[in-house]
Amino acid sequence: MRDPYDILGVARNADQNEIKRAFRKLAKKLHPDANKDSPKAQEQFAELNAAHEILSDVEKRGQFDRGEIDAEGKPRGFEGFPGGGASRGFRRGPQGENPYESFSFGPEGMRRSGHGPHDAGGFDDVIADILGGLGGRGRGKARGAGGEVPRGGDVDITVPVALERIVEGGSVKVHLPNGRAVEVKIPAGAAEGHRMRLKGQGEPSPFGGAPGDAYVVVAYAPHRHFRIEGSDLRTDVPLPLADAVLGGKVRVPTLSGEVALSVPAHTQSGRTFRLRGKGLPKADGAAGDLLATMRIMLPDAPDPELEELMRRRREATP
Repeated sequence: MRDPYDILGVARNADQNEIKRAFRKLAKKLHPDANKDSPKAQEQFAELNAAHEILSDVEKRGQFDRGEIDAEGKPRGFEGFPGGGASRGFRRGPQGENPYESFSFGPEGMRRSGHGPHDAGGFDDVIADILGGLGGRGRGKARGAGGEVPRGGDVDITVPVALERIVEGGSVKVHLPNGRAVEVKIPAGAAEGHRMRLKGQGEPSPFGGAPGDAYVVVAYAPHRHFRIEGSDLRTDVPLPLADAVLGGKVRVPTLSGEVALSVPAHTQSGRTFRLRGKGLPKADGAAGDLLATMRIMLPDAPDPELEELMRRRREATP
């Protein structure tokens, strides 16, 4: 059997959503009921199912990636059953059961014979969702294994949110799969990856069922002043030469406005000061820190007095 990643046409680092989307697309294309004139349809669909069974199961996928099992799910070095082994594309379960042995389609929707280790939830739900209408074309809405019209797919919508809004909270505009734009309120202190569900705003059902849900996922937008390090922020602060030598106060930007930072005399360029609690919110409700690094700046315009001072300084210093 071919490599499961090649069969599904996904990269080896593909996430589970990519694998699910690839399987949905190919299942619609390769299902035997949609290819009744193709003698290889059953074999191709069985191969697709076998590949999906391995890659949709995190444990099995890990075993395959580590070389512990082959593309048919057998331990490496397994020679098959006596008398010819298992048939290509159909792996038997612990009791000799076939997890995708037979699918039938009729007015009542999709039915499946044969049961495998993934019957509870996963595989049946995906097949019912994708293929419920193939055998019922012209006979009304397609129905899944439970008699319900398959709903549309869920979608993740990643929204870049300004760091100031992360701290304060506020609304952002979200564009939905149906073309609508809605305002979604981001709670103050939302961490990156925070998810908010918009019920019924996902992909429409191709079979006339209810639409799926949309999940708004918070992402930190790039900032012109700050670099993000977990819940801490880093920034560079211009330090005038006179303040570096004599000490003074410099203005430091934060997410809630500028603050004055006292810099001691003889501060070297590159010295970093920690402003506690001026970073990003943490999961426990506290806040990270702001790390301000001093960068000594010379005057923009030539300064004859400064040049003369530095000249004397250089001559006097061994």
